[in-house]
Amino acid sequence: MREVKLPISSNQLTVLSMGVVAILWTQAASAAEAMPSTTLQTITVTANTSVRDKVQEDGVYVEDYTPAQQASHLSDFLNVVPGVTIGGTSSVNQRIRIRGLEDSNLKVTVDGARQEGKLFYHMGDITIDPDLLKQADVAVGNNSVTLGNDALGGAVAFETVDAADLLKPGQKIGAKLKAGYASNNDELLTSATVFGAPSDNVDLLAYYGKRDTSSGEDGEGRELFEDSESESFLLKAGAYVGDDHHVGASFSRTDKEGVFPFRPDFPSRSEPPIPQQVKRDTYTLDHNFNPANSLIDVDTTVYQTETQILRDNGIEAVSGYDWDAKVKTTGVKIENTSVIDAASGRHKLIAGVEHYKKQSDFYTAEDRATKLPASGEDSAKNTSVYLEDQWQMGKLTLTPGVRYDRYEAPEFIAGGKTYDNVVGALAASYEIAPRTQVFASYTQLFNGPDLSQTIFNRDGAGTVVNNDLKAEEGDNAEVGVVTTLRDLTTANDSLQLSGKYFETNIENYIEFIRSGLSCGPNLGNDCQGAVNKDEDYKIKGVELAADYKVNNFSMGLSYAHARSKGEDTGYSFYSQTGSGSDAGDKYMVNLAYQPTDTTELGWRSTYVAPVTQTFILRGDVTELKKPSYDVHDIFMSYSPAQVDGLKATVGVYNLFDETYASHGSRLNPANATATDFEMGRNIKTSLTYQF
Repeated sequence: MREVKLPISSNQLTVLSMGVVAILWTQAASAAEAMPSTTLQTITVTANTSVRDKVQEDGVYVEDYTPAQQASHLSDFLNVVPGVTIGGTSSVNQRIRIRGLEDSNLKVTVDGARQEGKLFYHMGDITIDPDLLKQADVAVGNNSVTLGNDALGGAVAFETVDAADLLKPGQKIGAKLKAGYASNNDELLTSATVFGAPSDNVDLLAYYGKRDTSSGEDGEGRELFEDSESESFLLKAGAYVGDDHHVGASFSRTDKEGVFPFRPDFPSRSEPPIPQQVKRDTYTLDHNFNPANSLIDVDTTVYQTETQILRDNGIEAVSGYDWDAKVKTTGVKIENTSVIDAASGRHKLIAGVEHYKKQSDFYTAEDRATKLPASGEDSAKNTSVYLEDQWQMGKLTLTPGVRYDRYEAPEFIAGGKTYDNVVGALAASYEIAPRTQVFASYTQLFNGPDLSQTIFNRDGAGTVVNNDLKAEEGDNAEVGVVTTLRDLTTANDSLQLSGKYFETNIENYIEFIRSGLSCGPNLGNDCQGAVNKDEDYKIKGVELAADYKVNNFSMGLSYAHARSKGEDTGYSFYSQTGSGSDAGDKYMVNLAYQPTDTTELGWRSTYVAPVTQTFILRGDVTELKKPSYDVHDIFMSYSPAQVDGLKATVGVYNLFDETYASHGSRLNPANATATDFEMGRNIKTSLTYQF
């Protein structure tokens, strides 16, 4: 066994004591009742929300969390959710991991539109500017049949802002202007949003944002190459038709062009950076039919989204890497919610059907120059039907569910094989005391073989077509407790505690082998392709959280632990987009204080413990030691009473200039210049004015 150590300097200051407090607090019983809204990451609860939704889905809301308001990268706000790790320093390389599983094993949507497929394992697949967003809902783990295929580890649902979110009571038209600056990479953001309600039943919104970014540097002064300009657009319209119908349409785009590293997850390597473009276009049409009938509440969404990486570098040293790679997903989802009051209790039935097609297209430089058809094209289809019943009987709630998937795999991955699969789920919660509930859930998992990485799609050339490839299957089980305690020290304080233990089993884990497979006597022994791992894997862990609020002060503490292990070797599974799947235990502290009606102060501290994992890399047993890191952020916002709608925010991120790489990022054991280091100290300022 060879051992590798990453040469990263990291101070050992920690918030371990705070994390221990969080763990001790969360040993107590926990909560069915919502916490008051705070500036921290919050769990939003409505009258129709089930207990399982409250404790197994977290939501980050932009206006409630200051770092999200100044975000330029998903890590600026999603890392606050226990169990979530964001890798990648640049926004062209941002990647979401939930409990170690990367975004290709997660269901990711923007306004309900699936973001499917893989483009290039040295770049990210999620192209979105956080300035477009109003919230991000995270299902930590798959705990519902409503998620379906591509959701082994859970789901992330991004929602863009609506006119209704910005309009004040009685307002017909308004606007919001924003400017922001970040010191480390000289990033400048300017944006404008215009919104209105020309009549009582119509609302409209238009957004335009521009973000200019230069190269930043890590804590040791190494340059993180990037010189880019990006534009984002959002157009939305909605209308109520009669008393029962609402229709809506939206278009959103994030388009980033610039000069980036040849491999963006190696931002400090010596190869010259090259011109590249990353773009996402998403179109949605939605319709809701909700008559005065508790049995009918139908939501229909039709969507198309396309993500593209375009390179036209013209640099001879990297000839062959001038290409245009695209993944397009087109789909429709229809879901009805019925509420039935019966002698046996209240039933909330969710029935749905979904169909989508994802297609990858790869064009070489010659294809583009000669307007030839794509050199590589492949597609996959999925059709599913599901039914879930949230059955409430007094203090007990049972939630059974069943789902059927018919998945047609890509031709050049699994020979177009069709998989028919049925999964089931059962969840339960019980109120053991006022505002205290215990819960448990069990969900079977299914995930059909994904498209090949688009840039390697050559219609099967140089790729093993695995006709025996099996779909990924398994299950996810969780148990936990949640409680809300009130009036602990004063008459109006509240403490919400939650804790859960989970086990995720994955069978037939699919790994894409970049090179080294045998293609037979005619093609040689250095091919690539998808294979099932020889052993099954289990991911175990705990997630704990405590949120306290009193008057104008709030505090949030959280702890997350997850480890993967092969049942035969004991090794973790290897992730091609990064170095190993596991991340160290994460302790997080969020503090917020509002000394006046116009001023708010905040502090965020994140400590990630070291972790050692062993996996198979290119046939070798490899041990990788990821070092700990400790990062602190402080921020303040001010809204002068003299100018209604004006807000100024300043923050210092990575206050002590820590040199570190996220455990979800690329870590190169041999060379620090090939490691995806995070930015050093970064001062961000922003000014918004809404009128």
